[in-house]
Parts: sequence; structure tokens; C-alpha cells
Amino acid sequence: MTDPTTHVPVLLSEVLDGLHLASGQIIVDGTLGGGGHARHLLQQVSPGGFLLGLDRDRQAIERASQQFPDQDATLLRGNYADLPEILVQMEIASVDAILLDLGLSSDQLADTQRGFSFNTTGRLDLRFNQSEGEPAWKLLNRLSPEHLADLIYQYGEDRLSRRIARAIVKERQEKPVETADHLASIVRRCYPRQRNETLDPATRTFQALRIAVNDELKWLDVALRRLPGCLTVGGRLAIISFHSLEDRRVKHAFRQDPRLKPLTKRPIRPSEDETSRNPRSRSARLRVAERIDVDPRDAGS
Repeated sequence: MTDPTTHVPVLLSEVLDGLHLASGQIIVDGTLGGGGHARHLLQQVSPGGFLLGLDRDRQAIERASQQFPDQDATLLRGNYADLPEILVQMEIASVDAILLDLGLSSDQLADTQRGFSFNTTGRLDLRFNQSEGEPAWKLLNRLSPEHLADLIYQYGEDRLSRRIARAIVKERQEKPVETADHLASIVRRCYPRQRNETLDPATRTFQALRIAVNDELKWLDVALRRLPGCLTVGGRLAIISFHSLEDRRVKHAFRQDPRLKPLTKRPIRPSEDETSRNPRSRSARLRVAERIDVDPRDAGS
């Protein structure tokens, strides 16, 4: 049996306020994770409501399946960008609310065999769906120094990307870089020591590799084009992002898509109380938009 979840949902009250749910509605949690948001969403639409939960991570679906009554929820392993096809298969015309939480779950960070946490000794995998794509440790050991530096800079926005790439290549000439703790130690040595540093120096490199192996930005771009078409008029889309690469995409899509009316002029951030209780929430940013009625000729694909 899969261990129970340890995940704490971020910006929970803000998500519930933003989605403005009512009993009997159909809702989608496209990044189910530990089910923390989904449990509260389902409570908001009960009685008579229905939850569709999606996640690319098989373990997340197995863990969450123990928490939800079958008659009120369907949990599927799948990509949120494929929601239109999934709704067709389920014979659902449209939904009233969609939530995407683009951050890692505490359960993933606690998994010692997948490399999401910096100090684990298992192989550096970083894939959400371990049956697809290339694990991060293989990518790390085959890329040229130039391509590795470009990846770290593009997806991690790390100003020391070339120094980090050179250090990784030098290290792998002696021994393959295959574990999270090994990679983290290499990256940390590239940074001068700083007092009161709240962000681990390895954060951006791990972020870059995770984005790369999961095609995260590509799927987010696809979803931002497709998800508004799944909402009923008046329905709402809420997205929690954790870095500027994601947040910029969400902001621009919400402002430029004629089917959407942004409800948040600026991203909603966690309160000091929440960040003190859950430090992992400190970089979270929530944006909410509402589906409006438009001429079909003006709508996106």
C-alpha cells in the first residue's frame, strides 16, 4: 500500500475564494499530488458535486485513491494538457473550475529514490511519469558543456550556469554524476558562501533539469491554450506557479486570451503566517481568471 500523503496545500483559502465554488459543480484538479487541495474543493461542491483529479505521477494517483469516495470523484493518471480529450471520453461537456498547482508535492520530495530532494542518495530521476522520457542523470552525463549551461540558464535562470556546467563535466570525467546529493554538492561549490541565504544554491539547477525532463513549460503552454475551452461560461481557472518562467506564461495567457477575464491584477502570495508554517510555500504565486462568453471565431484552439 502507498504511504499516506504528507503534502500541505499552499494558498488553500485563497484558491477556494478565487474559484468561488458551489454545490453540484464539476471541478478538475489537474495536478492532484497529495490531494490536499482536491479534498477541500470536493467539500465545496458537495452535495451533488464531482471531482476529476489528474496527475502524471502514478504514485500520486495511488496515494490519493485511498482518500476519495468513488461516487464523487474519478482519479486518472494523465497530463492536464490532455483534459479536452479526457472530458470527451467521460462524456462531460464542460466543467465549472480547474486548478493547477505547478509545484512539487511534499510526497515527491520525500521519495528518496527519485532525486527531487537535494540530499537523497537515490538516482537523480526527476520525472513525474517514470515510464516516459529520459531520467535527469542520463541527461546530465551526456550533454555537452555548452548545452548543459544553456539548459541551466534557460530553465533555471542561474547566472552561474557556465561555471556550474564546467564543474559538472569535470566531475563526470572522474565519476558519473547520478545522485541528487552528488549534484547538489557540485553546484554548492560553485557559489561563494553567503550569510542568511534562504535559497539553496542547487535549487535553480534542479529546477532546470526537472523542467527539461518533464517538458513542463511546453505542457503549460499547451494547457493555457486548451483549458479555457473546457470551462463553462462563468467557470474559473486558478493556477499556482513557483517561479517566473511559469508565472509570466500564466499572466500573458490570462491577459491575451479573449475567452478569459483576469480576476487577479497581481499574483496572490502566501501570508507571513503561511510561510512560517510551510516554508515551501514562500515562492508560490496564484492567478485566477474567469471564462467569459465570446464569439467562437475569437476563441483559441
